Amino acid sequence: MRQKALRLKKNTEFKTVLGKGAYYADKRLVLYVLPNARSGNYFGVSVSKKLGKSVKRNRVKRLIREAVRIQAALLKPGHDIVVLARPGAAGEPFAKIERSLTRLLLRSGLYKTDE
Repeated sequence: MRQKALRLKKNTEFKTVLGKGAYYADKRLVLYVLPNARSGNYFGVSVSKKLGKSVKRNRVKRLIREAVRIQAALLKPGHDIVVLARPGAAGEPFAKIERSLTRLLLRSGLYKTDE
């Protein structure tokens, strides 16, 4: 992620996006997207204890955050985005996590278009 200031941190922010946002899923990740009235994209990452112990969960979080950081400049601004890790993400290499996130972002239509 680009900056810590552009993260969703509060439980209420997560609940709003998860409750009202559109979602896209594959076997590794679930992506929730909700338009916001702000000028930037705000990201949140959530990894369940179902994935494993803290070492495994934190590794998955780091991989997802890095994949988001790489893709963030290519996205349309003005969205709250939550990425949830599924059990299929545990133990996967970075390339598969990044490919999965890219595929979900394409399906959601968040990439900037040449206009």
